Amino acid sequence: MIKFQISNLFLLFFLLPLCAKELPHQPLPVGKPEDVGMSSETLARIDPAVENLIEKKRLAGGSIIVLRKGHIVYQKQFGLANRTEKKNVKKDTLFRIYSMTKGITSAAAMMLFNEGKLDLDDPISKHLPEFKNLTVWKKNGNPVPAKPAPTIRDLLRHTAGFSYGWSRHPVDAFYKKAQPLNRNKSLAEMTQAIANAPLLYQPGTQWVYGINTDILARVVEVASGKTFENFLQSRFFTPLGMPDTGFHVPAEKAHRLADVFGGRDGLLVTTEPGKDSQFLQQPAHQSGGGGLVSTINDYARFLQMIANGGTFQGKRYLKKETVKLMTTNQLPDQIPAISLGETRHGTGFGLGFSVRTASDKRWAPDSVIGEYGWGGMASTHYWISPKHDLIVVTMEQTLPYNWNLEQAVKPIVYQALKN
Repeated sequence: MIKFQISNLFLLFFLLPLCAKELPHQPLPVGKPEDVGMSSETLARIDPAVENLIEKKRLAGGSIIVLRKGHIVYQKQFGLANRTEKKNVKKDTLFRIYSMTKGITSAAAMMLFNEGKLDLDDPISKHLPEFKNLTVWKKNGNPVPAKPAPTIRDLLRHTAGFSYGWSRHPVDAFYKKAQPLNRNKSLAEMTQAIANAPLLYQPGTQWVYGINTDILARVVEVASGKTFENFLQSRFFTPLGMPDTGFHVPAEKAHRLADVFGGRDGLLVTTEPGKDSQFLQQPAHQSGGGGLVSTINDYARFLQMIANGGTFQGKRYLKKETVKLMTTNQLPDQIPAISLGETRHGTGFGLGFSVRTASDKRWAPDSVIGEYGWGGMASTHYWISPKHDLIVVTMEQTLPYNWNLEQAVKPIVYQALKN
């Protein structure tokens, strides 16, 4: 009996180190649509809808994944990732996800919030002293002090007053001169470059899409003591099982990077071959606002963690109440909707994602109240419907930005729901 106990103790101590190691990542489970309340027959209508876009030359190629109740119920690839070499889009095709990077950066900041390393109402200057004396632009007059000072919360919901420098507003002249998003500038150099630029408006009074999330990435660096890339790799990409997500494409994966296609509908041509892409080089600027490359399955794993309320495959990344802040409208009452070129009626913004707050047949006829998501400059899209326990991601590489693929897929996906 004593020998048996000793041998068991020996076995226990022998196995403990093995158990402490991270278990191999499990793939996202695949399920039959009918088993999770969806119709296979209806989902099959996605195929001709996408093929029609390709036939009309409104899309070169794309990838779609639909998850319900944590199971992949539809996943297919269409068309070409590289026309010259006739390479089809595949499951492991790499896409420039641009502003889909923002959700991951926001999650990184919220993780540090959970750990007490930053507070949502911290002035940005608490972590980045270069922003201590921010001013606000005034027409026909000298800039006035920013009151109150913009906070971490403002960065997360795009109410801080920063610009992207893309318009003809007088403030944008500062950005055009400073070139803060230059890939050769580190995040520290980026924030120093725009520290003296006036804000567009007093913080918390308007929603304007700007460089907020890149600044947030620098906050993550300072608050964590790690480079932004190292923080994301150690806290998200490695534990979540996202091996193909990063700020550049290593040489051994270069053949998987899709080309970018440009032009108007019917005139799509290759504008950036994957083999010539800047994303093949490691940038100094680890852009929290738009710098990542990823695959559709990698990104779906991140979104499933968010949809699960901060957990994924037995590991907790964010508190449930933290995810709620990210995925429900957090805009002040005086900001009824976000605006990108035109007002997106019925669309608010959480601490990282846009959120449907009301139905609007003109702007988003097939959207559901409570749905949250965002997209990327090369026409990538994703949305999550908590009401339906549903995640949808569409990937392509088309400029200028368009809604073609999402608009083709969304009504079919919602029609496929049986309960």
